[in-house]
Amino acid sequence: MIARLRGTVLERSVVGSAPTVVLDVGGVGYEVVVTPRYLAELEPGSPADVYVHHHVREDGQTLFGFAQRDERTTFQTLLATHGVGPALALAIVATHRPAALADIVATSDLASLTLVPGVGKKTAERLLIELRNRLSTPAIDLDTGPSRSGSVVVEVREALAGLGYAPDEIRDALSGLATEGVDAPTLLRQALGLLGARRA
Repeated sequence: MIARLRGTVLERSVVGSAPTVVLDVGGVGYEVVVTPRYLAELEPGSPADVYVHHHVREDGQTLFGFAQRDERTTFQTLLATHGVGPALALAIVATHRPAALADIVATSDLASLTLVPGVGKKTAERLLIELRNRLSTPAIDLDTGPSRSGSVVVEVREALAGLGYAPDEIRDALSGLATEGVDAPTLLRQALGLLGARRA
């Protein structure tokens, strides 16, 4: 099984609806399906070190490539979830980075999960339940709501949204901060500091 490829980007394209690159590794061209975000980073002629999931089915084989190991791990975790195929798993990873996805599951953030193309409310509800024990997230009782840490994150997210920050900015900022044992005012100050630095 192929787990990693290091070579030169020969070409990039969109095959069907799937962003695809061809990597030259020792004279052999490997076609790899990637996320749109990663496709933009892979300039033809540039070197690339790609973490790969080698997906084998009866009707063929597909290589899925990721910039980071944790993205591949998240993709594989999603594949092991009932009802999630490669296309949906890739769409989830493309929409939410691993840390952001863990936060979404930890806080039962249904709205953020439904931002993924092809994920409706019922699918999102099922994924939140199934991913709770698969991703590295704090223990949460989905019947009674998020933990105190989750409540703080939700409170800060709403405050940042009220200040005019976009959902992607908020998710990226909160995914880079430790939330356990932190009160809302402290977390809000930290998030504002990070967002201010990124906008500067």
